[in-house]
Amino acid sequence: MKSALLRVNDMIYTLCIWVAGLSILTISLIIPWGIFTRYVLGTGSSWPEPIAVLLMSVFTFIGAAPSYRAGAHMAVAMFTDRLPPMLKRYDAILVNLLMAAVTLFMTIWGIKLCMATWYQYTSELSWLRVGVAYSPIPIGGALTLWFVLEKIWCGEQCHRRVVQYDVVEQAEGAA
Repeated sequence: MKSALLRVNDMIYTLCIWVAGLSILTISLIIPWGIFTRYVLGTGSSWPEPIAVLLMSVFTFIGAAPSYRAGAHMAVAMFTDRLPPMLKRYDAILVNLLMAAVTLFMTIWGIKLCMATWYQYTSELSWLRVGVAYSPIPIGGALTLWFVLEKIWCGEQCHRRVVQYDVVEQAEGAA
């Protein structure tokens, strides 16, 4: 069962990476369009900036989950690196519990925020509900919570092939 769960999580991880990557790609395509229409055509498009802000939110919250799983998130280890091994174990447990609490908070209150703003529309994009714009918060929180629980139950997953794809590519390219 554990290997099946890890395979499913590998697929979720890959999906999150693709969603985050496509968000950045789309941002890098629509921002130049906004600049082109404003300075070359003389009439600015109103949609590139709000769409870019929404996609940056998708990139940030959906991209945080695979970053956590890969161990690539921002961490300040100056203090914890100096702890004795026994305290490092307790520190790791504390960090996982705190991460679970934060992501649970993001998920629950993010859902409440989406529900509270669902019938409002953004002023820049009259067709976009505010609740949809906020939806990356609970989705990213739930995905990160899933990976936190995976780390608690199955241990670190930063060594898996799907996470360390660049190491595999370097080894294959050297042959």
